[in-house]
Amino acid sequence: MHMSDSAPAPAPDTAPAPVTILLVEDDEVIRRSVAMALERYGYRVLVAADGLTGLELFREGRHDLLLLDVMLPGLDGIGLCRRIRETATDPILMMSARGDALDVVSGLEAGADDYVVKPVDTAVLVARIRSLLRRSAFVPQETGRPGPAETAGPLVFGDLSLDPAALEVRRGGERVALAPTELRLLLQFAAHPGIVLDRQTLLREVWDYGWDGDTRVVDLCVQRLRKKIGADRIETVRGFGYKLKR
Repeated sequence: MHMSDSAPAPAPDTAPAPVTILLVEDDEVIRRSVAMALERYGYRVLVAADGLTGLELFREGRHDLLLLDVMLPGLDGIGLCRRIRETATDPILMMSARGDALDVVSGLEAGADDYVVKPVDTAVLVARIRSLLRRSAFVPQETGRPGPAETAGPLVFGDLSLDPAALEVRRGGERVALAPTELRLLLQFAAHPGIVLDRQTLLREVWDYGWDGDTRVVDLCVQRLRKKIGADRIETVRGFGYKLKR
């Protein structure tokens, strides 16, 4: 895996020192190079060489984000992601060596929040990690515009209720567990009920970094969200995007 050092690491005081990343990668060279690169940016990195070991480390709960390769021995990255999503909403970034449609779709359908294609530049990988950590923490964007989490008051859409302050979602009175990106996506829809939001807008506002992104991440996250809050709650407007029904 090519890890470019074209961008210098920031000063130690700019890095989120307490953040721990669990890296699961079977290729020793890639595992070491990625870990060293992330450590230069101030992250603490735990490593595993296979999916089952990665699952054990995940269950110990000493991490803030998971970075999973798709192709792993024993339990592959897709299976590991599914196992994690059975019980947790931890931020997950998938790595695919091929970047083909099947890998990308499978990872996102399994519950990953985002993906990168190997080889990946160090600066790009760190930007994706920072973006995902911001989404997980629901930190307002640096543009100064109010984020969806700042919407005031409880919101109700049919049998769906959303408390933006408590970041709590209920359907028919039962609490719904959403992954960070799913929750941020729902907050974005809830801030604009009945208004069609196109995929590029959702990429910018929910995934919160400027890149010419693959809109499949939006489509598949909407698909996962529908399964949890009701298939008819988010309407597809063909050729334009999606909207949350009032």
